[in-house]
Amino acid sequence: MASLMHYFSPEIVFNKHPSKASIPTPTLVTKFYQHILALVFAVDEINENPRILPNVTLGLHIYDSYTDSRMTYRTTMDLLFKSHHFIPNYKCGTQEKVIGVVGGFSSDTSSRMADILGLFKIPQISYGSFQPAVNYQTKSPSFYRMVPSEDFQYRGIVQLLLHFGWKWVGLIAQDDEGGEHFLQIIESMLSKSGICSEFTDIVPTNARYSKSLFHMWVNRVRNLPGFLVSKANAVIVSGESAPVTWLANTVATFKVYQQNYPLYKLSAAKVWITTAQIDFKFFKVQMVTGLSTQMFHGALSFTIHTKEIQDFYDFLRKVNPSWADGDGFISDFWAESFRCSASDSGISKFFGSECTEEEMLESLATPFFEMHMTGHSYSIYNAVHALAHALHAWYLVRASNRRTEAWGGLSSWNVEPWQLHSFLQQISFNNSAGDLIALNEHGELAEGFDVTNVVTFPNNSYIRMKVGMLDPHNPPGKELTVDEDSPLEWHRGLAQVPKKETCLRCPGDQYSNKAKDQCIPKTPNFLSFDDILTIVSTSFALLFSLITALVLGIFIKHRDTAIVKANNRSLTYILLISLLLCFLCSLLFIGMPNEATCLLRQTAFGTIFSVALSSILAKTISVVLAFMATKPGSRMRKWLGQKLAYSIVLFSSLIQVGICAVWLATSPPKPDLDMDSMAEEIVLLCNEGSATMLYCVLGYLGFLAIVSFTVAFLARKLPDSFNEAKFITFSMLVFCSVWLSFVPTYLSTRGKHMVAVEIFSILSSSAGLLSCIFSPKCYIILLRPELNNKEQLIRRNT
Repeated sequence: MASLMHYFSPEIVFNKHPSKASIPTPTLVTKFYQHILALVFAVDEINENPRILPNVTLGLHIYDSYTDSRMTYRTTMDLLFKSHHFIPNYKCGTQEKVIGVVGGFSSDTSSRMADILGLFKIPQISYGSFQPAVNYQTKSPSFYRMVPSEDFQYRGIVQLLLHFGWKWVGLIAQDDEGGEHFLQIIESMLSKSGICSEFTDIVPTNARYSKSLFHMWVNRVRNLPGFLVSKANAVIVSGESAPVTWLANTVATFKVYQQNYPLYKLSAAKVWITTAQIDFKFFKVQMVTGLSTQMFHGALSFTIHTKEIQDFYDFLRKVNPSWADGDGFISDFWAESFRCSASDSGISKFFGSECTEEEMLESLATPFFEMHMTGHSYSIYNAVHALAHALHAWYLVRASNRRTEAWGGLSSWNVEPWQLHSFLQQISFNNSAGDLIALNEHGELAEGFDVTNVVTFPNNSYIRMKVGMLDPHNPPGKELTVDEDSPLEWHRGLAQVPKKETCLRCPGDQYSNKAKDQCIPKTPNFLSFDDILTIVSTSFALLFSLITALVLGIFIKHRDTAIVKANNRSLTYILLISLLLCFLCSLLFIGMPNEATCLLRQTAFGTIFSVALSSILAKTISVVLAFMATKPGSRMRKWLGQKLAYSIVLFSSLIQVGICAVWLATSPPKPDLDMDSMAEEIVLLCNEGSATMLYCVLGYLGFLAIVSFTVAFLARKLPDSFNEAKFITFSMLVFCSVWLSFVPTYLSTRGKHMVAVEIFSILSSSAGLLSCIFSPKCYIILLRPELNNKEQLIRRNT
């Protein structure tokens, strides 16, 4: 990552690497050294241009984050608080400060830099992060991107597929937030365009070569990556560097595998369509796998738009280890690139011969270094110029404001980083290549992409041939243009022109077979009468109904006994009848949904349960009032009686009836089909019409249960003759536990299992009420009749 400094110095200075003692030995990517050189070249060009920042010299510091989160935070902090120590041969009149940062090759690095730089409102211009800019700008308004919109690139990919008639493709994505966003957007776009995706391979971001090989060998053919067995000729690859390395590792592994098991015919001959995030680090692929670059021959790659900058090629030819004393990167780069021992290099010990410093960069193969400005280097070049133009505009405004004042020159000014934001947001200029550089409302470059064709050679070098352009200024739907005069190279394992497959999308009520060449009707999914879940739930519903009926019969038979009278037998009858209906209403959820069952099952369940809970609430309140009425001089006696109890039941139940009536009148439930939730089945269900009304019904039941629990809990220590409150407390605890666990379980299931969850909740909560409230009474009535008399109750009370 690099930072652009504002200070008065006649020379360009590099800082040394951060201490490597605290990090593992890094992997050196030599081709990325061009990013540094592009930054230096841009600063040199600005300093030599009298029309930009006259009498002001820009300097810079360069830090390496090693693509490590801790190092990113550390170097960002060093940049802000230690950079003023690196100004040799010059004394500043004021303290030097960072005015802008050009950094963030990857999305992770950009995000972590933004965490710190945003706090200080320091402009950060990323040159490689393709995460949606609006995400960063919400988090850090100081974040800008010198790359185009990621979603616009995906539209270009779809247009490219349509251009060549490829309707059958595969997807490879990195296992991170960016990969998730890619799959979410691209799959929707493909579906709308009539393009089918045959497979999706997810690539771990931190997978190591040996680890991935081990798992492949263990799993063998059972878990083959999709691209090896796919019939699709076109595969879209998204990510950064991990997918390319993973692809090469996988192909290398199975080339060996095929030698031992020739029966398995696996092919990696594809048209690889890569996004601009990917940079082909081919030399590492060769070193690790021994595989040549030929597998990527003919790839179509979206790249950041670039143009040749005048004098940049000549600038690269002059680079050598002695060109800048402050360059702390060139020694390692030179040693790694030319495989020789260079002074001040930490990796020279691996090479025998000394570097002559007469080596030329143009002699390096393309995987190691490119002499033409890459897209990322072009973004860095433009980012430096954008910061310089913003600073220049700030100076012009300040000069205009001070014309009537005594002013001694630019050295008397003190620019703050946050003052540049208004100028960066409105930046618009033409660079030396003639391209317009401007940012849109999201702070990202208002530009398009180049479409290139990767051509590899036997010596493992390659070139990118520009064969098209994705231009946002073209009419909608025609942003992609392909140069028909440019001959395209295809993978040597394919025909000259890859087959243009057809994609026949199966109707919603069908799904494709494993061979993807036939549509199979989906089977209906509902809780049928012969299903094992239905048999079990029906058996329990009938069993509990029978038990409830028996309990009701027992209470009617012993209606004149003390324990039945003491616990308000009228409310007891209402509660038992409502529980009986609760068990039976669960049967409405069984079978194929129709108009009648859809209208009745939720409303009947809600209304009947509200009657049961209202009865429990009335019984609890009656217990409290009865105890309070026993106190001398109490006025509560006038509230005792059946009238109050019936009023509570009626009023509480009518509220639920009203909610259900509104539900049926506005958006009634109706039979529906869900063809998307399950790949091979059609879910026959009742569309509840309004989820809000359903949750209102459940919420009201919860309200009644909580009120009953609260009142019963407060009355649990009343004398033994009124101890029904204890059982009600426990029954409400069971009831609430069942329905609290119901909600997440219900939302996480699909099809007939969702219906089974609700049936189970109805049966278990009803059975909880029945057992907790009536088991003790039945025990006394049937097994301890000597306790069921008025004298015993009075004796226990005293």
